[in-house]
Amino acid sequence: MRAVDLHSRRLVDEFGFTGPQLMTLREAQRRGPISAGALARAVHLSSPTLTGILGRLEKRGLIERTRGADRRTLLVQVTELGAQTLARAPSLLQDRFRAALSELATWERLMMLSNLQRIAAMMDAEGLDAAPHLEADARAFEQVRDPTAPTEPPANPPPEEPFRRN
Repeated sequence: MRAVDLHSRRLVDEFGFTGPQLMTLREAQRRGPISAGALARAVHLSSPTLTGILGRLEKRGLIERTRGADRRTLLVQVTELGAQTLARAPSLLQDRFRAALSELATWERLMMLSNLQRIAAMMDAEGLDAAPHLEADARAFEQVRDPTAPTEPPANPPPEEPFRRN
């Protein structure tokens, strides 16, 4: 949680935008001219939320919105200033996490998943609607499985501390 907070503060302090704004800008650059609806789906944000983000990015000159040939579609494109800003911007925290996660053995990822599910159950968070980008990360979690990695923990794993309630 602290790492997320520090990363978010650094983004705002050094670059003047939030994580969702950076994610939107990166995705718009990656996909080229893209409709606002497709961009909203790609970054897992609602259309009203994305509209606000696009307004702030456009006001700063980082993107431009133009009407498509059919005059109904709104296309989003990163400007030269936006591309220069992205070149200096840090990677998204979830990208670094995903890369580190992919380096773990399958059994380690499965153990982490199991532990996180238990924590969610303890917090009565099972019924809550998770943020859509967490669902995307879960799909990425499944995609990074290395078929050659051991599926079982090592023969002598470190001893576990028993769970204690205060």
